[in-house]
Amino acid sequence: MDSFSTLIRTASHEQHVEAETSTFMSDLLGGRLGVDAYARYTEQLWFVYEALEAGARRLASDPVAGPFVRPELMRLASLERDLAHLRGADWRAGLTALPATEEYAARVRECAEDWPAGYVAHHYTRYLGDLSGGQIIRDKAERTWGFIRKGDGVRFYVFEEITNPAAFKREYRELLDGIRADDLEKQRVVAECKRAFALNTAVFRALGEEFPLSA
Repeated sequence: MDSFSTLIRTASHEQHVEAETSTFMSDLLGGRLGVDAYARYTEQLWFVYEALEAGARRLASDPVAGPFVRPELMRLASLERDLAHLRGADWRAGLTALPATEEYAARVRECAEDWPAGYVAHHYTRYLGDLSGGQIIRDKAERTWGFIRKGDGVRFYVFEEITNPAAFKREYRELLDGIRADDLEKQRVVAECKRAFALNTAVFRALGEEFPLSA
């Protein structure tokens, strides 16, 4: 019998690959898009993490979601530093969410308010993704647009308080394996993970429409 963390990882693998290999992400990481596209993507992340981290404060003492709420994961302050670097001091004035981003953030908020185990699905897909694939994005961004290594512009991807990411991810998966949920609830959480990846892919698709590569 597979552990729950393995079940989640394998069940959402297809969606994960689809999100990672979206045209927008491929173009961005391939250096075919300008820094403006990277900044626009970073703006979209702000809306998603604002929803996630507002939810985290509410759920810190929740028996199901609480154990996953870890201060060393919080990204909003780093995102805001990056946006100030990318867009200037008045970055908030021009901050707009794409409809796909609004839908994603709304779903995160909905889970945070009504369904803690569903919130965990979103927490897992975002933060564990940032700790893993996010490092590839950071490396490419530094090399493509000349950001200082682990400095302003890529701070979102730098988890200064997590000295051993591999150990942290192992611990996180152990928390998932011990989640307080029956089998039916676990199936719902797996489905919500798939939904999280689909919402993320929709944001990439919308960004791809905003930044098409001229043929």
